[in-house]
Amino acid sequence: MVVGEVAVETDVVIIGGGPGGYAAAIRLGQLGKTVVLVERDRLGGVCLNKGCIPSKALIHSAEQFQKLGDLSKMGIKLPQESISMDLNVWQDWKGGIISRLTQGIAHLCEENGVTMVKGHATFLSDDRVGVETDGDFETYKFEQAIIATGSRPFIPSFIEVDGEYILDSTASLQLKQVPESLSIIGGGYIGIELGMAYAKLGTKVTIIEMADRILPQVAGNLVKEVSQHIRKLEMDVLTSARVEKATVVDGQVHLHVHSEKLGSKVIVSEKSLVTIGRVPNTEEIGLNRAGVITGEKGHITVDMECRTNVPSIFAIGDITPGPALAHRAAKQGVVAAEVICGMPSANDSAYVPYVIFSDPQIAGVGITREEAERKGYSVKTGRFPFSANGRALATNEMKGFAEVVVDEKSHILLGMHMVGPDASNLIGEGVLALELAARVEDIALSIHPHPTLSEVWMEAAEAALGHAIHIVNN
Repeated sequence: MVVGEVAVETDVVIIGGGPGGYAAAIRLGQLGKTVVLVERDRLGGVCLNKGCIPSKALIHSAEQFQKLGDLSKMGIKLPQESISMDLNVWQDWKGGIISRLTQGIAHLCEENGVTMVKGHATFLSDDRVGVETDGDFETYKFEQAIIATGSRPFIPSFIEVDGEYILDSTASLQLKQVPESLSIIGGGYIGIELGMAYAKLGTKVTIIEMADRILPQVAGNLVKEVSQHIRKLEMDVLTSARVEKATVVDGQVHLHVHSEKLGSKVIVSEKSLVTIGRVPNTEEIGLNRAGVITGEKGHITVDMECRTNVPSIFAIGDITPGPALAHRAAKQGVVAAEVICGMPSANDSAYVPYVIFSDPQIAGVGITREEAERKGYSVKTGRFPFSANGRALATNEMKGFAEVVVDEKSHILLGMHMVGPDASNLIGEGVLALELAARVEDIALSIHPHPTLSEVWMEAAEAALGHAIHIVNN
C-alpha cells in the first residue's frame, strides 16, 4: 500500500460474493446505494461453485443412473451391459450449470449498479477496507460494511487433505472417475448425500460417524427411512467410532478407526472424504482493526438486524451463529441491505427450513414432536405415508411419510417434517403455513391437486384431526 493513497468512497462495501453477499449487493443497488462487492474467487461463493449446486447435480445424476435398473418393471427395456457413468462428461455438464448461474449473478449485479472487485479484502479500520488484487492494492472508504465471507470444511490436524486420495467435499466433486471404494469421515448431511450418490454409481462406501447414529441432528424417525435405503445400497456404516489416524499407502487410504463396539480396525479405500463440519472464515480479514468481536468458535454475533458490535458493520451467513444454509444467508443479506437503507427489516423468523438430499430426501421446518413436548406443549401429530399416495406409486417412489406437529389446544401448527420423494420442494408449503401461524385445519381444508405428492400434507393434517381418507385413522 502506498502511503497517502486516496481511498475510493462508497456507501457500502460487501466482503464475499456468495448467496448472502450478492443478495445484499443487489438489494442495496435496487435501493439506490453505491456498492462495492469484493470476492476473491468466483461470484456465487462455495454454494454455487463448489457445494450446493454441483453436489445436487451429482446426486441427481446418480439417481437417474440408479433408476435405469428399475425401468424394466415399467416395461422399458435397456441393454444393461452398455450402461455406464462417465464423470468426465458429467464434469462438463456441471461446469455449464455453474457458468450459467455465475454469469446470471454478474449480470444482475451490473444491472443494479454494483461494482465488482476480485481480490482479498481486509479491514484497515472501522471505515476502510483494503483489497489486494493481482499486483495491486485498493482502499475503499465506506459508510457501512457487510461481512459475508462464508465458511470452509473443518479438517482435523492429524488429517492432510491432498485432493487426490484424501478429499474434502470440494475435491470429491471434481473426480473424473468413479472410485471403486470410498471411506467417509462423518455421517452428517454432506457425508450421507455424497456417500449415497457414489454408492448408486457403484462405489463401495463406508461411513464412519462419532455419534451413535447417522444424521445425529435430525429426528430419529426421519433418519430411519434413510438408514433402510443405505442398507439396500450395501453401504457400511460404523457409528460410535472415531478416526485416529489417516495415511496413504501404495495408492490406498488407510484409516485407523476405533469403535466402541468393534475395537480398533483399519479401513482401506481408494479415496477418503472428510465431512466433519465447517468453520467460519473470519481469521484473515482484519476484524480486530475494525473492532468486530468474534466468539470462541470464530463466529460473529449479530442482532436481528444483522448488526455486529460495531453499528456500521453487519455480518451474514455462515460466519454468524446458526445453521450454515445458503437460504438463511440470502435472507440475512436482504435484511442487512434494507436496514442500511433505513427500512424496518429484521431477521426475526424462527422458521428456517432444512433440506437433506439423501435418499429419500429429508426436509422440515419448525419443531419436532420431541422438541414440542420438551417446551411444554400438549402435542398431537398426524402422519401420512407416501406408500398410500397415488402419485408416489405411479412414479415408483414410495419411501417415507409426511408428519405435522400440532398444538393440541389451539390446533396451531408447530412443525412440518417429511422424509420422501421431492421433500426439498414440498417443504415450501410448510414454511408458508408456519409463517402464517396456520392451524392444522387450514391445511386439511385446502384442496390439494390430485394426483400429486403434495396431497400427503393434506392427508397428514386430516390424520391429526382423525379423519384422513386414505389411511385408517388411529
